[in-house]
Amino acid sequence: MNAAGGQTMPIFTDDEIARLFAPLATASGLLLAVSGGPDSLALLLLTHRWRARGEVPPIAVASVDHGLRPDGAAEVAAVAALCARLGLPHRTLLWRGPKPRAGLQEAARTARYGLLAEAARDLGASHIVTAHHRDDQAETVLMRLARGSGIGGLAAMRPLTSVAPDLILARPLLAVPKPRLVALVEEAGISAADDPSNRDPRFARAVLRREAEARAALGLTDERLSLLAARAARADETLETVAGLAFARLADRQHDQGEAGDRRVVLAPAFFGEGEEIRLRVLRRAILEVTGATALDAHRLRLERLEDMAGALEIARADGLPLKRSLGGALLTLDRNGQVDLVREGPRRRGRPR
Repeated sequence: MNAAGGQTMPIFTDDEIARLFAPLATASGLLLAVSGGPDSLALLLLTHRWRARGEVPPIAVASVDHGLRPDGAAEVAAVAALCARLGLPHRTLLWRGPKPRAGLQEAARTARYGLLAEAARDLGASHIVTAHHRDDQAETVLMRLARGSGIGGLAAMRPLTSVAPDLILARPLLAVPKPRLVALVEEAGISAADDPSNRDPRFARAVLRREAEARAALGLTDERLSLLAARAARADETLETVAGLAFARLADRQHDQGEAGDRRVVLAPAFFGEGEEIRLRVLRRAILEVTGATALDAHRLRLERLEDMAGALEIARADGLPLKRSLGGALLTLDRNGQVDLVREGPRRRGRPR
């Protein structure tokens, strides 16, 4: 009962849950990534309640044991037991093999999403669903700011991201504050796993969490940072639309059976008449197309490297000189007429300076 003598409001109403998961209603299948922490357990509970309301896509759950902590296997087993009680199929995914000493978190992330993508395809699921929330979004914005990211980077995580032609990464809880998720799990009487790396000062996110109150005092609240991400995403989507139209106008997409591979994009000299931001995005599209990279791989094509390449092309064109360089697995050739030819870099060229 509340102070007025009425019924206590639920942490999440059924209508709110329906709104959160509405974008997933037409999926062919959902694979929930559940680690056993409070955020992903809340995702599991909310999805279970959504399923109880009516007809929803097939739902399965997967937990990744990275083999990095002694408690990892027990935490995954606890998730499997909870899924059995809820009537949801569960898979345990193991990250096998040696673990790198440097860049461990990035390597673990890459391995995790690779395992989840493989499981999703095996299950016929069109969406991988994660429990990223508003606090995560705010931290991502700050980390991108610290790296000097562009508009696309400041947009941070998106609710729906295509990571392959047949697979979408969904984050239905991006607008939800973490305390609400924790409260939901506590209300259900479920013990959540505690990952000590979330407090390890060697990791940037742990430091940002520790300084949350100081950030808020400066106006860098999770709410405002998430609003910045939403506004940046709006601008980024518009720029991508303009870049897509420019790419369609400027790019001649060909098939080549030579040594470099079967994908080729030729950008017309009018490419250099576009604004700098559009040139960067057209160039990125061309590189991703000839290399066949997925959205999960695309983050390795750093903005500063694109800027360096675009700058070198502009200088060479202005001087009327040819140029040949590689970037992101693509070989770019500028001829004296200002035409840019891109093909997939051959194995003997990869990694060699140009």
